[in-house]
Amino acid sequence: MVKTNAVRVLDRLGIKYELREYEVDPRDLSAGTVAAKIGIPPEQLFKTLAVQGDRNGIYLAVISATEELDFKALAHQTGDRKVDMLPLKEVQAATGYVRGGVTALACKKDYPVYIDELAEICDVISVSAGMRGLQVLLAPEDYIRAVQAKVAAITKGEVNSH
Repeated sequence: MVKTNAVRVLDRLGIKYELREYEVDPRDLSAGTVAAKIGIPPEQLFKTLAVQGDRNGIYLAVISATEELDFKALAHQTGDRKVDMLPLKEVQAATGYVRGGVTALACKKDYPVYIDELAEICDVISVSAGMRGLQVLLAPEDYIRAVQAKVAAITKGEVNSH
């Protein structure tokens, strides 16, 4: 298996993790699909969203696949008036990663990371290992430490996955 920079960060920090590869379907990069392919409940698969505040620049918001980002709640955390998704065409330049492979681990710059508090009730979470087709499973507290994430309530509560 490939060792991505994201995984090397975990190695350096001495963090235990498990890698799971999956077949990528470019037409369906949804987190729910990825969760099914690697055999974990979708609420334990966390997606990393690149967002931009109107005052303080770029952040990474890490939320469960079953949730929807609450932009107002995030803006409240970051001190911005409003927060929007970073335009897709800017994501790779900002993070070094492509859509479906964005991770806060070994990101191009150390952006502030906010993770939804739901992560803390999971025994294991899965995040992108920095490329499509590879997920890394680890304890949420290890991930939070590795990316120095702030834990906050940043989702709208359960959203319908259909």
